[in-house]
Amino acid sequence: MKKLYRIKRNEEFGKIIAAKQSDKSASFVAYYVNKTQPQARVGISVSKKMGNAVERNRIKRQIREMVVDLIDFETYPLDVILVARKSYLKRSFYTNKNDLETLVKKIII
Repeated sequence: MKKLYRIKRNEEFGKIIAAKQSDKSASFVAYYVNKTQPQARVGISVSKKMGNAVERNRIKRQIREMVVDLIDFETYPLDVILVARKSYLKRSFYTNKNDLETLVKKIII
């Protein structure tokens, strides 16, 4: 995922979460607002409860790979913060990807 499509600043995370528009699935919680730039952007958050730094970075890499496959950043209408839930660890990559795909489609309706 290109850096252009990432939300990295803590202030932006705070604004999107403060908007209180969210939806959840078994493995993810998604906070979202209408996009403010020409392209959609995604931020990823993984709690320290999910494991050490190596494990959390692995999870973030997996989620970024899922997002690249599922979202067309030029046409998707939202900026999204994805928070991985504890149940992410118990499920397979493909199950989590299907879960994220359902969630991404659900929040734009």
